[in-house]
Amino acid sequence: MNKTNDFALYLTTFFSQYLPGERNLSVNTIASYRDTFRLLFVFCEKQKSLPANRITLELFTKEFLIEFLHWIETERGCSIMTRNQRLYAIRGFIRYVQSKSPDNLLEFTRILTTTSAKRTAKTMVSYLTELELEILFQQPDIKTRQGRRDLVLLVLLYDTAARVQELADIRVKDVRLVSPAVITLRGKGNKYRQVPIMNRTKDLLQGFLEDHKKHNWGTVIGEVPLFCNSQHQKLSRWGISHILNKYAERARNDSRFNVGFPVTPHVLRHAKAMGMVKADIPLLYIRDFLGHCHVSTTEVYARADTERKRVALEASYSDLLPCGFPKWEDNDDLMEWLSKLC
Repeated sequence: MNKTNDFALYLTTFFSQYLPGERNLSVNTIASYRDTFRLLFVFCEKQKSLPANRITLELFTKEFLIEFLHWIETERGCSIMTRNQRLYAIRGFIRYVQSKSPDNLLEFTRILTTTSAKRTAKTMVSYLTELELEILFQQPDIKTRQGRRDLVLLVLLYDTAARVQELADIRVKDVRLVSPAVITLRGKGNKYRQVPIMNRTKDLLQGFLEDHKKHNWGTVIGEVPLFCNSQHQKLSRWGISHILNKYAERARNDSRFNVGFPVTPHVLRHAKAMGMVKADIPLLYIRDFLGHCHVSTTEVYARADTERKRVALEASYSDLLPCGFPKWEDNDDLMEWLSKLC
């Protein structure tokens, strides 16, 4: 293969065939891979004076990759988590090329076996309490059509624990209000799952759908997006996040809404998961509800439930000192020893 175009050929098939076809990755995951290579092109242009059309596979060495990752952290100011994501994307591309061509096999193996991700500090799971959720849901003005839509959006985002893209992709036909009421979500890798909804959410949806169907959509109503903007187009991820952030800012005017972190769609997903953990629902059921592949991913919510840990510790605590804990300042020998230290 001509060394001047081997990289371009493999990168094209990687994005056009392998990721969407063989791996069946979501659009958002592919976009993350794309952003990695955009950054790589910027790095090559600025740091190596190498335009994208001159990049070849021979450029990919362990030293080159480490230099690129260091540039991401120092020059771009990216977090370690972002740095690791870029590393995973490039390693995925290397594995793909390695399976297609024996060229550069030794260096590729070196990259895959010796280039590792950096450790990151475990972040706390941010979620809203029941009171904070109640305050948030009180913010939309249900006297208006937009306010009613926004309330249904917020409640459904919480009650289904849907990812923001899953919520954006819901169509009218994905909603079943006959008992048992469920909503079909399309998750990562185009995997579908059905999640039950509570009766009050069902009642909200019932009225919302009746109003929704009054509009002349010009297509089969079942294919219409459940949540649309003012132009009657499907709400984007950004649009949903904007709506949530707007009402979260309003909720902060209430002193009881004591939230010291950004309220994102995933925070509502966390809130639902934490509520299920507190209700003693088995982790396997929670895993399926959230659409996780492995229960180890779901266990983060059990570890985050500090209140349950505190209650359990208090229940198992035995007071071994019935006379009370001794005061160290009453110990004359200890006080004398301390005075001799200086």
